[in-house]
Amino acid sequence: MSGIVLAGLAAVGVAALAAVYAIFGSGNRLPLERRRPVPESRSGMLERGAAAATTALDALLRRRGTDAADHVLESAGVRMRLQDIVFLQIVAAVCVFAAGLLLGSTFMAFLLAVLVPVVTRLGLAVRTKHRQDAFADQLDDSLQLMAGSLRAGHSLLQSLASVARESDEPTSEELSRVINEVRVGRDLGEALDEAGARVASQDFVWVSQAIAINREVGGNLADVLDGVGNTIRERNTVRRQVKALAAEGKLSAYVLMALPVGITGFLALTSPAYIAAFTSGLIGYLMIAASAVLLVIGGLWLRKSVRVTF
Repeated sequence: MSGIVLAGLAAVGVAALAAVYAIFGSGNRLPLERRRPVPESRSGMLERGAAAATTALDALLRRRGTDAADHVLESAGVRMRLQDIVFLQIVAAVCVFAAGLLLGSTFMAFLLAVLVPVVTRLGLAVRTKHRQDAFADQLDDSLQLMAGSLRAGHSLLQSLASVARESDEPTSEELSRVINEVRVGRDLGEALDEAGARVASQDFVWVSQAIAINREVGGNLADVLDGVGNTIRERNTVRRQVKALAAEGKLSAYVLMALPVGITGFLALTSPAYIAAFTSGLIGYLMIAASAVLLVIGGLWLRKSVRVTF
């Protein structure tokens, strides 16, 4: 028993000495990596190469002008930089070109590489259209919320901020940007007009004009917004009815447009020799060019047929 007691006392003594040394003997010296709030990040070779490539692309794009491309990205709600998107397109084009070469078809490799920027542009166009439709669907509710906030005694900027907090995307994003621009000194009318141009909403342009007129001549802005909101709500009802009636025609147009491309891709994968007959002579290339022209004409015709405006 005495041996066990002595061993226990020895363990307690060692623990006490270790605690005293940890508290007083170390001098409160911490390793350098523990003193830094954020650990130092060391970029690898791949990251440095990508950064250098995007920097070079940015310099090249700035020399050529990027206003139109920046407007497209803003309208689509894409937060990536233009040079990053271009760099990703180049990488994707190289990858699909290599995949086409592995399939044993140089024509397919070039076709896939060319389709990369086309698909990117179509994706941005679809995203922009969805964003514009979502903004149009939310506008009448946003105006109602703004009018209620004005009746509660809030200022116009406070009402816009309230709508930005309570609304969904993209209304919250656009109104938050308007508020931030006004806070740094920009005119409210210019900020609202630019927001309307980004979302391509004629209804929001009317709202901007109503606000500008009210700021000049005075009056009850809440009642004005209620009247504009009722008009926009009725227009949205008609727009949704037209969209529902034209949905079947649009689906048929999409199927007819995708059918030739899908069949060509399927034959290129299953029977390359059959497709190779079109790339073995001048007549084949002329037939491909004629097919592409007819496909574009048919697509524009179908688009005009199923596009209903009011």
